[in-house]
Amino acid sequence: MTFDVRDMHRNDVPACVEIINHIIALGGSTAYEDPYTEPHFADHYLDEPPVTNVVLLGTRLVGFQAAFDIGDGLYSIGSFTDQQNPARGAGHAIFAKTLADCRAHGGTAILAKITSDNTGGLAYYSKMGFEPDTIWKDDHTRRDGTTVDRIVKRYTL
Repeated sequence: MTFDVRDMHRNDVPACVEIINHIIALGGSTAYEDPYTEPHFADHYLDEPPVTNVVLLGTRLVGFQAAFDIGDGLYSIGSFTDQQNPARGAGHAIFAKTLADCRAHGGTAILAKITSDNTGGLAYYSKMGFEPDTIWKDDHTRRDGTTVDRIVKRYTL
């Protein structure tokens, strides 16, 4: 499969919202539990972070990634790929551009903050070369009252 990766545009928002809302509905692989509206998504994922990328397979948007500047050269990353029609390799393809963009913005490291029950996310970031950094015990409470740790992984640029 050949992927195209580029900056996120405003016309990508509906497809991104569909991807993230499906992941939220599945549960257990993101800390988000409330669905996004298109305006809220655009505010948070398109307008706020300095790095926002999408990955396409042909003309179909199959994932997006954002890196938020949290100060001192650190970026906090969020990654989401289509779970209804997965495109193997999309996460790897998009990370290469996000990595280059964070470096171009003067970043020194990228942090991934993953809930401990998100086994897919933990595996993805390890595969991308992120190393264990810290554990925030009982950092997130699920709607059912279950508390989960947040695992912070670091990728040094």
